[in-house]
Amino acid sequence: MRSFINVDDIGDLNIAVKEALELKSNRFGYKHLGENKTLLMVFFNSSLRTRLSTQKAAMNLGMNVIVLDVNQGAWKLETERGVVMDGDKSEHLLEAIPVMGSYCDVIGVRSFARFENKADDYEEKILHQFIKYSGKPVFAMETATVHPLQAFADLITIEEFKKVERPKVVLTWAPHPKALPQAVPNSFAQWMNAAEYDFVITHPEGYELDPKFSGNAHIEYNQDKALAEADFVYAKNWSAYTDPNYGKILSKDMSWTVTTEKMSLTNNAHFMHCLPVRRNMIVSDDVIESERSLVIPEAANREISAQVVLKRILESL
Repeated sequence: MRSFINVDDIGDLNIAVKEALELKSNRFGYKHLGENKTLLMVFFNSSLRTRLSTQKAAMNLGMNVIVLDVNQGAWKLETERGVVMDGDKSEHLLEAIPVMGSYCDVIGVRSFARFENKADDYEEKILHQFIKYSGKPVFAMETATVHPLQAFADLITIEEFKKVERPKVVLTWAPHPKALPQAVPNSFAQWMNAAEYDFVITHPEGYELDPKFSGNAHIEYNQDKALAEADFVYAKNWSAYTDPNYGKILSKDMSWTVTTEKMSLTNNAHFMHCLPVRRNMIVSDDVIESERSLVIPEAANREISAQVVLKRILESL
């Protein structure tokens, strides 16, 4: 595997989940793969779970790890060609990327949507420059449009806790004070569709995702109706995707907050969220603290999803 961006890159999901659970029971069984290999993690945006889990996964595999926070301790990077660099950016990404590649064997990139230009965001310009110019395998640690490490961890978690072969999984929009990217819901939808669960997306009108990600999911604008008989409820905010409102907040309707009352409509569902979460906006205290909440096991599985991806990349070197 030379890159990891979308669900297609992981191949057969049953095999991937089986491999994940095997690694979870024997995290240090493949340390020889990473011996004398270096992972470079490049962060254009903040991180807690992604940074810690991916670094731990690499260490489990015996790798050396370099973490570069582009916004702290590095030159400010220009990302556009043709720009006269007479401002505060001292280095161009087109020189920086091959230099980075010369110091490592694998590169992880985290670069969020900027909401300045929808085409630029959805073309994944920064990520694809790393793929093109680094000369090394590259994987996404959340980009403008996708977060596959999170979605893979979500899938592993559902497979561990499901009671029926094809559970009903509901992705519900919830209010948030800031405009957030569509990366997490995009990937979650993509992976749930690939898993062929009974998958429903619910949100206010105007929050439709890119159809290439929402795929065959049933779209329901009535949250209560969507939650009925759900086995897993995944709450997440995202800003508008459709033009002319791309990147905008269209609603802060608090009736969409996931509460105990909302969860009572489900089939005693598990609650999920990628974290960090705005309590009592996205979800009430009692729901996220309940015994049906999976946010901590879900976050712990981020180590496992990253380790499967890194293992496969190392095996391809």
